[in-house]
Amino acid sequence: MDLIFEQVLAGGEIFRDRNLLRHDYMPSSLPHREDQIKRLGSILAPALAKDRVSNLFAYGKTGTGKTIVTRYVLERLQRKAKDHGIALNTSYVNCRLVGTSYRVIADLCRTLGVDVPFTGLAVGEVLDRLRNALRTRNSAFLVVLDEIDALVKRSDDDSLLYELTRINESLSDGWIGLIGISNDLHFKDFLDPRVLSSLGEEELIFKPYSSEELHDILEERSKIAFQPRVLEEAALRLCAALAAGEHGDARRALDLLRVAGEIAERNRESRVLERHVREAQQKVEHDRVKEVLASLPLHSRVLLVSVLDLEKARSESSVTGDVYAVYRELCTAASVEPLTQRRVSGLLNELDIMGIVNARVVSFGRYGRTKKIRLGVEARAITASLGEDQLVKSLLSYAPRCLHKQQHLNA
Repeated sequence: MDLIFEQVLAGGEIFRDRNLLRHDYMPSSLPHREDQIKRLGSILAPALAKDRVSNLFAYGKTGTGKTIVTRYVLERLQRKAKDHGIALNTSYVNCRLVGTSYRVIADLCRTLGVDVPFTGLAVGEVLDRLRNALRTRNSAFLVVLDEIDALVKRSDDDSLLYELTRINESLSDGWIGLIGISNDLHFKDFLDPRVLSSLGEEELIFKPYSSEELHDILEERSKIAFQPRVLEEAALRLCAALAAGEHGDARRALDLLRVAGEIAERNRESRVLERHVREAQQKVEHDRVKEVLASLPLHSRVLLVSVLDLEKARSESSVTGDVYAVYRELCTAASVEPLTQRRVSGLLNELDIMGIVNARVVSFGRYGRTKKIRLGVEARAITASLGEDQLVKSLLSYAPRCLHKQQHLNA
């Protein structure tokens, strides 16, 4: 143990600073996102002249640079405002972590120096405090709502977005500008047209990185994160290729490279090789599935248990209608109000995008189309992760009656 601790204290032979490979690190430059940076900068620049800016909707798959580009531009915008004595406030809220509309508005109030209790007030009262703070400060307030889709999908309600997009109508001094970020390319389909027209005044699309682009990103980070001549070029290219093959995800590429370095370090080897990347791929994949499953909202968890039950009961893939029937029964058993079949179809699309289920569209000619649903991860990974939630744990041991009836009819 002492040898391990001393090796870390001495700085190690692999890393200079492994934290520079984490995706929340803000580098001095963002390769292959220059166009998005310029576009976002030009949209937000009028705030320096105290003019209101258009609300913005940015979307693209996970790891395509949406969050880091937004924070990069806001950081520099705020720095420029400070240099010129311009009143400009910014706030970043991850809607998936914050969880509720109340806590989102409370976070915004605290950024403006308004004290709001953790709970206990009506949402309308907290909104009034936010409006009053904007009037009092007479300043621009740029708000980033990251993973904005989680806010709506959790409650199936976009009323908060409606209130925030309309808040400027009641202000003569001071204003708020919204930047919504989503991984779901179809999220806009679920928004009220009035919200969409206000929030989507400007759009910014982030396409997945190519293998060469990911290589450039990793190469730039590795120069400052690793010791000289430690990282084999083949290992670097393998990280980029593996991540490019899975939606061009820069976060995944960085995680692979960091974990590969940590594996080499633990094995007391002096270089990071391709085999370390292969080993890191297995570890990162396991951790990713566990993290994704743990962060799923309630209805997605119940839906996943429905697919799991169907897969246990039959060998072939299940259609959307069967999944929805089991889902409704599980919701009843858990005393949860079920979502509509249209919303459930949207949740299945999300689970498919994340690779948790495989949803394949099948055409029946003039009888229409449906989806064939199968699990995309091991059943034991689902039971292990979801079993920590007491409500879902009870559903894992529940036997849906609709499945037994169907099996009896088939017999």
